[in-house]
Amino acid sequence: MLVGVISDTHIPDRAVELPEAVFEVFRDVELILHAGDLTSMEVMNDLETIAPVECVQGNMDRRYGVDNPRSRVLEIGSYRVGLIHGEVYPRGDTQQLRYLGLELGADVLISGHTHQPFITELEDMLLLNPGSPTVPRLTDPSVMILEIDGEKLDARIIRTGAPVCRSLNFRR
Repeated sequence: MLVGVISDTHIPDRAVELPEAVFEVFRDVELILHAGDLTSMEVMNDLETIAPVECVQGNMDRRYGVDNPRSRVLEIGSYRVGLIHGEVYPRGDTQQLRYLGLELGADVLISGHTHQPFITELEDMLLLNPGSPTVPRLTDPSVMILEIDGEKLDARIIRTGAPVCRSLNFRR
């Protein structure tokens, strides 16, 4: 199964639209997992033109009235995949994320929130973060592709090019 993983799209609060590169990278996926901070359900609707979408709520989603569950657990192949936004302190702390994954009974935990992609293999869990395709922090815009074939899982971070930023005219 080919799975697209995305997070922290922040549309329309910080970006205008999903970059076309996201649609190209996700063209053949069978499922899309979004780790929160859509800030508008239009993002989910756009992604659903490609494949079914499972999404969780991010910290900014609450501000914009986007009401998704805070976590999900999906059985994909032989893996229990946990999906959260990952609001832990400090951001991206692997020990805190591991504990959240253990609470969900996950073999693989997908989170967002940092806007920085990572693949971290722990002794008992795989931690994944696709970064952000629109507003990355100190890195390139990115998404992730998972290829799951039975007990084999391949995770790849895919750089998606320049973000589509929102413009602002500010005057005093």
